[in-house]
Amino acid sequence: MTEMIFDFLSKVGFVHPLHPALTHIPMGMAMGAVVFRLASFLPRLKFLAKTGYHCVILGLLGIAPTAFTGYLDWQHRYAGAWEFLIILKMVLASVLTIVMVSIALMDDPENPKLDKKTGFYILIVLLAIGLGFSGGELQYG
Repeated sequence: MTEMIFDFLSKVGFVHPLHPALTHIPMGMAMGAVVFRLASFLPRLKFLAKTGYHCVILGLLGIAPTAFTGYLDWQHRYAGAWEFLIILKMVLASVLTIVMVSIALMDDPENPKLDKKTGFYILIVLLAIGLGFSGGELQYG
C-alpha cells in the first residue's frame, strides 16, 4: 500500500515526504496551547486559557494523520528499519498523546490555575521540541 501511494504521488509530481507538512498541526497547537495558558495568568487575560485548551483539542485531532503519514514515510524512506531516532519519535509521540489526552480530560479552562495541569502544558511543549529535534536529525542528519 505504501509504495502504491508514493507511486501515485510521484506520477502527479509530488516527490516529497508526507509527514513533515502535517507535523505543524500537533506541534504548532502544542506550542500555542502553552503560550495561551501562560498568558491566561496575566491580569484580564484569563479567557485565553480556553484558547489554550482548544489548541490541545485541535492538536489531538492532528496526531492521528501525522502519525499515519510518519508511518508511511518511515516505510518508504527507511524500509521500516528500527533506528534509534525512529523509536525515540514513537515514544515521544505516544507520551505527547497521553499528556494531551490527560489535559483534555482533566483541565478546567474556565478556572486556570498554576498547578499540575499547567505543568502538563509545559511538558507538551518540551515533548514537541524533542519530536522536532529528532525529526530534524532524521531528515537532515
